[in-house]
Amino acid sequence: MPPGHHPPRKRFLFLQGPISPFFSEVGAGLRALGHDVHRINLHLGDRLFWHGPGAVDFHGTAQEWPDFVGRFLDEKGITHLVLLGEQRPYHKAAIAVAVARDVEVVVTDLGYIRPDWIVIERDGLNACSRFTRDPEAIIRLGASLPPPDLVTRHRDDFRIQALWDVVYNLAGQVRWPVFRHYRGHQIYHPIPFYAGIVMRLMRRGRDNRKADRILRDLSGKGPLYLMALQMENDFSIRAYSRYTDMDTPLREVAQSFAAHARPGAHLLVKAHPLDPGLKNWGGRVRQIAQEHGLEGRLHYLGGGNLGAMVEQVQGVVTVNSTVGLRAILGQTPTFALGEALYRIPGLVFSGTLDQFWTEAPPPDPALREGFLRSVAHSLHIRGVYHAPEGRRVAVEGAIRRLHEGILNRPVPEALDPETEGATAGFWPPRPKRAG
Repeated sequence: MPPGHHPPRKRFLFLQGPISPFFSEVGAGLRALGHDVHRINLHLGDRLFWHGPGAVDFHGTAQEWPDFVGRFLDEKGITHLVLLGEQRPYHKAAIAVAVARDVEVVVTDLGYIRPDWIVIERDGLNACSRFTRDPEAIIRLGASLPPPDLVTRHRDDFRIQALWDVVYNLAGQVRWPVFRHYRGHQIYHPIPFYAGIVMRLMRRGRDNRKADRILRDLSGKGPLYLMALQMENDFSIRAYSRYTDMDTPLREVAQSFAAHARPGAHLLVKAHPLDPGLKNWGGRVRQIAQEHGLEGRLHYLGGGNLGAMVEQVQGVVTVNSTVGLRAILGQTPTFALGEALYRIPGLVFSGTLDQFWTEAPPPDPALREGFLRSVAHSLHIRGVYHAPEGRRVAVEGAIRRLHEGILNRPVPEALDPETEGATAGFWPPRPKRAG
């Protein structure tokens, strides 16, 4: 931003955010810069992680929510709606009301790149992202940007994350009397969910040793493929795919593999490290192996080093996990069953799943590099949500982008001045609303 230039005053409304003080600290920074900052709490957990003025509680039903948000936007003159993920029912309703009023929507979540990147994007993520899917445009923009620094600079603190997650979600169960009408989006009650995670963490050493043994035994025995399971409470499964669980894609992949993979090929099914174990995935994999004649070729891994697996296998199948992007960056052929930002021909295999096992080439190197540079510089800030130092860096990055309006584009100092026109027409406009 040119020296002496001050952005116009904005009026921000924050809804549910990361389970940390991140939104509260970003709001405080924006308020210090002269902007108006507001917050609506939907349950007690939201209230616990917002410190400062400008917060109100919503006491009504889901049916009353759109009218409440609409009145709030009008009365406060809100210019920007900021939230974590755009697919939660309360958020979807609020976005529809905001778009009808030409309020700018800003969505954040854990980054497409991991581990210490956070996405901050206009309008939506993954399938709802306005990031272009045109390979030539991606390569053109990437050529105007430097390679991103992929060295991990900030490590999050799992202990803090786990503690805050438990506090937030248990507080969210305390709904009487203020939040008695709130209905959450999670599919599991927090108590069995957390108990399951604790049990899995206690077995982690054993699971890792078993996974390592399986990988050693399979070394040199034929092509290996990996299916990375996602947690069923991962909202991206329901929001950005045709699936409502992980059983269905698991069966689809195993059936296709049995019918079309080479006879000597093996398929690894890797559980998410924080899956609560409320479903017996090992038992399901064994049953599917028997049904499709895959005994000795279909293997369940409850642990193990995912990064090492991605480097070892000849192909990765996922619904829409960031494991897919990790595989792409490692030049491993990848198939996305659901919608994902990286589901672009040339990055992922564009043929059928049946063809993938024998025909998938590695990602196009030029497109891969252009995608990485474009996404890193246009949609991300560095940092983490929980550990104090990494969170401070993320808060500073978010404040700058919101204050200066640098959304869905690189910060000015990242662009090569000689290729300034590379971003022309890169971002498809928000669809015009009817009427």
